[in-house]
Amino acid sequence: MIRPAWWGLAVAALLVLPSAREVSAGVPTDQLKSAIDRVVKTLEDPAYTGEGKALERRRAIRKIANEIFDFHEISRRALARHWQGLSEKQREEFVALFADLLERAYISKIELYGGEKIQYTNERVDGDAATVATKIIAKSGTDVPVDYRMLKRGGHWLVYDVNIEGVSLVSNYRTQFNKIIQTSSYDELVQKLRTKQDELVAEDKKPASKK
Repeated sequence: MIRPAWWGLAVAALLVLPSAREVSAGVPTDQLKSAIDRVVKTLEDPAYTGEGKALERRRAIRKIANEIFDFHEISRRALARHWQGLSEKQREEFVALFADLLERAYISKIELYGGEKIQYTNERVDGDAATVATKIIAKSGTDVPVDYRMLKRGGHWLVYDVNIEGVSLVSNYRTQFNKIIQTSSYDELVQKLRTKQDELVAEDKKPASKK
């Protein structure tokens, strides 16, 4: 049901790939760079490397993701009009499921990258909203534009959407979720998310492949 490969690409780029060049930037970009540095340090930390350390490493990276992504806002926008009809308990459950799936999706992609870089090209701030424009530079020289849309929450900038080559993460999932709810029900959507979560939990327990 959910194919998050392009999401994994964007988030792995955000959290793993080194900066291609420094540019003059404001707080939103600085906070994205800070997340990158922290994950790189985690990946290089002897406490998280070696056989049998995969789960500890993934937990540490996941903690950083929770601090840079606004999963509540991502979930609200992905469900769109269907969000309004949910109880607080249903909203909490959905956010937990969706966030877990997104996190597991990108963590599984992290070790697939090698040599790519991320270039910060622009930053636009409008009040409590901002967009940080970047490019992923592949070894082949091909570049992929990736924009991170952010909101200011209590002095901290959090990502609520990722746009890759004009394709929005929120819009992508909104289309999928809306189709399932309209053709079946909200409960069916939640069940599909639970099923996918179970699959990823099983995959997450497998040791990470060695390079």
